[in-house]
Amino acid sequence: MQKISKILIGAASAALLSACSTLPSGPKIDRSYSSVAQDSRALFLILHYTALDWEKSLKVLSTGGQVSAHYLLRDEPAISYQLVDENRRSWHAGQSFWAGNQNLNAASIGIEIVNAGYTDGPLGRVYAPYPEAQVQELILLIKDIVARHQIRPDRIIGHADIAPGRKQDPGPLFPWRRLAEAGIIPWPAPAQVTAKLPLYEALPPDAAWFQDKLARVGYQVPRNGEMDTQTKSVIATFQMKYRPSDYSGNADAETAALLDVVTTPGGMLLAVPNAAPTPYVSRW
Repeated sequence: MQKISKILIGAASAALLSACSTLPSGPKIDRSYSSVAQDSRALFLILHYTALDWEKSLKVLSTGGQVSAHYLLRDEPAISYQLVDENRRSWHAGQSFWAGNQNLNAASIGIEIVNAGYTDGPLGRVYAPYPEAQVQELILLIKDIVARHQIRPDRIIGHADIAPGRKQDPGPLFPWRRLAEAGIIPWPAPAQVTAKLPLYEALPPDAAWFQDKLARVGYQVPRNGEMDTQTKSVIATFQMKYRPSDYSGNADAETAALLDVVTTPGGMLLAVPNAAPTPYVSRW
């Protein structure tokens, strides 16, 4: 009897294994339909400098284990290296904020640019320039990424923008104006800035005004009505981009005029090929 039971159990086990082996290996997914209600998960493009040479930059970003980027742009020769697939998250933004959005790693593509960053010496802080070939390659790379993900011009920002005071990259020598001339980002209308300058020279705004305007641009800034250290850091970050000749963080009239234009509908212009620049309105 025991022998018959063992035979029956063995036969049942074999039948069960046979049934399992015939089950499909995965779900039956039909991908012949696609919804029109979708867009890319990459909403932001964030630009950095490595503050290291090429060899160290590659080692840190590919094998360091703590930081990465989707692309690493070499200085000499100017070649773009993809280190992380654009559909995956790279660890480049860290603690970050822009226009109500936090922790931007999950919604951004990061480009690290090989650049020495800055050195502090007897004459103060000195930033390293960007070679022309590297700038040209960067413009091509950005245009390629933007075309695929439809990233809006006002969402192409620097590491310093999303972490003012804590980060300085890509620094005051980064060619933001070149990116504007290439139609990649919007730029404040020079005529409007000039027109508003006398107003702010006569009536300098207070700290609360600057904090409100900086917050409207997208920065995370205190709203305490005081010209504190963090507020000055945010002003300096704004100046690095739009007025790099002086990024002291002082709330001067020219900075006020720039802020007014940047936050006024129609104040930002976007270059268009073979046509006059057109007004650009942020759609936060």
